[in-house]
Amino acid sequence: MPLHFNDLDIISETAGIRSALIVPCNMCPAITVAVREKKPFMQMFKNPFKSAPFENYLGKLQTRLKKNGVKTKVFKSRLYHQWFMCMWTAGRQKELKRQAEPYEAVIVLGCDSATETVHGAVNPNGCKVIEGMEFTGIMNAKLKFKLPGNISFADCRVIPSPQKEKRKLRLVDRAVA
Repeated sequence: MPLHFNDLDIISETAGIRSALIVPCNMCPAITVAVREKKPFMQMFKNPFKSAPFENYLGKLQTRLKKNGVKTKVFKSRLYHQWFMCMWTAGRQKELKRQAEPYEAVIVLGCDSATETVHGAVNPNGCKVIEGMEFTGIMNAKLKFKLPGNISFADCRVIPSPQKEKRKLRLVDRAVA
């Protein structure tokens, strides 16, 4: 049951900022990107610790930010148990705090829980926390394994978040009134 995300406008959020650490959750956002691009989430025998579509996404994000004068680095989480940002250990959060110190902002790619994890770790430094994605719903999909070790998701549907739908309805009602 991975969460589904839409990208937010990071460029406008980083206006005036010269440096940012990109902190991705490597599970739900990576699955969202792989499904959106219709590519395997992982290729176990090619690179068992990275999602190629998500790595490309991160590279393109860094390029866009660099064009706007923002120096970036990606906070890497290589081990599987570190992929779920919402369940990071105190030691992982301490490492994030250490690596975030020289940056003006941290860009979180993940859910509200991931943002809270990052906020708790870096906010004492006075670092601005920017959400790079927004939760839209839960993905319903079939996990597919295809030789030579590709892990993909098929027949994906997004079950919209009830809170998101209520918010949209309120915005429409206000616009009509």
